Formats: sequence, C-alpha cells, structure tokens
Amino acid sequence: MTGPIRFEGSFVPVSETGRVLIVGASGELGSALARHYACAGARLSLWGRDSGRLDAAARACLDLGAGAVGTRSLDLSDTDGALKALSREETEEPFGLALFAAGCGDIRAEGAMVEDAAQVARLVQVNFEAQAAMAARCALTMAARGHGAIVVIGSAAADHALPFAAAYAGSKAGLARFADALRINVRPYGVSVTLVSPGFIDTAAARRVPGPKPLMLQPDRAAALIAKAAARKKAHVVLPWPFGLLRLFSAILPRFLRDRLLRALTPPGF
Repeated sequence: MTGPIRFEGSFVPVSETGRVLIVGASGELGSALARHYACAGARLSLWGRDSGRLDAAARACLDLGAGAVGTRSLDLSDTDGALKALSREETEEPFGLALFAAGCGDIRAEGAMVEDAAQVARLVQVNFEAQAAMAARCALTMAARGHGAIVVIGSAAADHALPFAAAYAGSKAGLARFADALRINVRPYGVSVTLVSPGFIDTAAARRVPGPKPLMLQPDRAAALIAKAAARKKAHVVLPWPFGLLRLFSAILPRFLRDRLLRALTPPGF
C-alpha cells in the first residue's frame, strides 16, 4: 500500500470491544469495514468466500495498524461448517463485536419467467439461514458474558417486493425481522443488535444489476456510517437516509399502485 486509507467520520474505539468478527470480508463492503476497524487497532477475524481477497484485506489491515488479523475462507452455504468454525474461534478468544456483511445479490435471469429454484434456495441459505444462525450463536456467548454488539447488514430491498429479485428481497426481509427479534431478546443481557438497511453500495454485485442506482454510497463511506451506528447501539439505520423516506412512502401506497411501481422498476428484459 502506498499510504494510509482515510475514512469519513470518527473512528470507533475498540480497546474495550475485544476481537472483531467480520463475515463477508472478501467483498467490497466487508473489506471496507475491516479497514475501518483496523485503523482503530482492533484484533480482526476476517471471513469470506474468496481466499485471495481475504489475504489482500488482511495485509491492508495490518498496514493500517490492526492489532492482529486472522482469516477464514468458507462458503456460507455450509451452515453447519460455519457454526462449528465459529464455536472453535470463540473458544480461542470471544468476539466482542460481530458484523455480518455477507450475501448473494443474484436476480432473475434475463428472459426467465421466474427465478431458478436452486438460486432461491442458495440465497435463502446464504443471506438468511447461515447469518441468522451465526448471529444467534454469537448472541448466546455475548449474553453469557453480559456484553457485546452484533451488526446485521441487510438491504433496503427487504422493504420492497422486487419481482425480479424475489429471493434476494425475501431473504433480506427474513434477516431483518430476525435481527429485530434478536435485538429485543438479548438487550436485557447487555448485548446490542444493529440492523443496517443500505440502498445501493458501489460493489461488483451492485454494478452487475442493470438499471439506475440513485444515491449510491462508496464502500468506505458506508463502513464509516455502519460503524458509527454500531457504536451508538442503534436498533436500525437506513443508508442513505432518503431510502428511509422511500420505505415510508411504499408502506402507505395502495397495493395496486405499489405493484404497478414495482413492475415499472423491473429492468428491461427481466
């Protein structure tokens, strides 16, 4: 690296947080979160599918001053394997902060009438099942200690029935409801759960989706805003804020108007 990466917003002190787990660290947003916490000297455990990108993220974090960095390459389609790995790592050193930033953003194939069933199953497993199970496992350990923080990164799509991305929107909606319920469950034990619902973030997955992408955030900016929300123990944050207004607007629209609008948003050919 030629020099330190600068992030907007204040760094979050992590001296009392303990080790930081980032699931999805081989993606653009996950690696941006890793670099953000590295600048604050955190001890990091970076998990992701792509081992090469994980190694690059780890090197960047060490250059930025991370206290220690470990990596784990795995696919969240293996939920049992992920839970076993999480149990082993927590036995070595508990996590004080766990961020779940993984996910698949696949949409209906161009020209197809309905999404492929196998694709639907994979998105549900990766976007919802595995991450919800891991968050619950972290929450149990944190609750037993009486402190900890969990950040679940969903999507603004969870609030909209996207006809060309039913599996993505549905899996993120399930994750959002789970995160909210988990937050209520573990709050009495000193554990915070923050749900983040971002709009468009400038990642490779987002760029593959056709159509306009208003108010797109750069990953570094999104990471700083997510870390700020986690530090404040916010229950839910929508990024950027205009997407929160869109969420309210969609909720009050009559169903027939909402359906027409969602059909109009479907990219041509889909």
